[in-house]
Amino acid sequence: MSDEHPDHPAPAAADAPPGTAPDAVPHDRPTGGPADGLTGAPADGATGAPAADELAFDVEALPGGALAALEAVLMVADEPIPAVRLATALALPTSRVEELLDELAAEYRGASGGRPRGWELRRAGEGWRVYSAPAYADVVGRFVLDGQTARLTQAALETLAVIAYRQPVTRGQVSAVRGVNVDGVVRTLTARGLVAEVGTEPSSGAVLYATTGYFLERLGLSSLDELPPLAPYLPDFDALEGADSGEVR
Repeated sequence: MSDEHPDHPAPAAADAPPGTAPDAVPHDRPTGGPADGLTGAPADGATGAPAADELAFDVEALPGGALAALEAVLMVADEPIPAVRLATALALPTSRVEELLDELAAEYRGASGGRPRGWELRRAGEGWRVYSAPAYADVVGRFVLDGQTARLTQAALETLAVIAYRQPVTRGQVSAVRGVNVDGVVRTLTARGLVAEVGTEPSSGAVLYATTGYFLERLGLSSLDELPPLAPYLPDFDALEGADSGEVR
């Protein structure tokens, strides 16, 4: 990629309005808009041409090139980043960034004969993120969970499973499946960012809940289609009459 810009010659002194210095910019002219190519940078020498955009750069000129630059961005990401956003950050075509992502993913897996890494690059939700490799899950788990007590209870896990497979779903419908009131558990799951309100049920007006992108990320899934096929074993909500009665909206 080249960072060269077309020349923008300054107007000749003869073209300047009477009483205006040759290099002056009229007050009614934008000083940073795309029309005249100005970027707010000082003029280039005596010609009065605007200087090159100081933010323009070529990632291929950086140490390690575009691949290393992409890796640096991914290492500071705290959520999956779409390829198009990465392309914007690196000033590269999206197709080129997708090629680099596949190359990095293969390199981390040791596909090219190198040493397998302790991490891997994979799709999650709508983007890409670096994760610890599954082979080291026990080691990482001991480190992350050491002393941690804020784990999901069995009741929360069961409620989350019902929502995941039958979403969008109301609290009353989840309660009908589990046989207990789930209001408190749903609030916990909502506070954890695993489920969210997505509308209301047309007939009853009860709030509908569904899983979030964070839920997919935590499970390492790209979409709900990757959930194990358990839905056929859950009851049919259409047969659960009166499930939403008395539900607090």
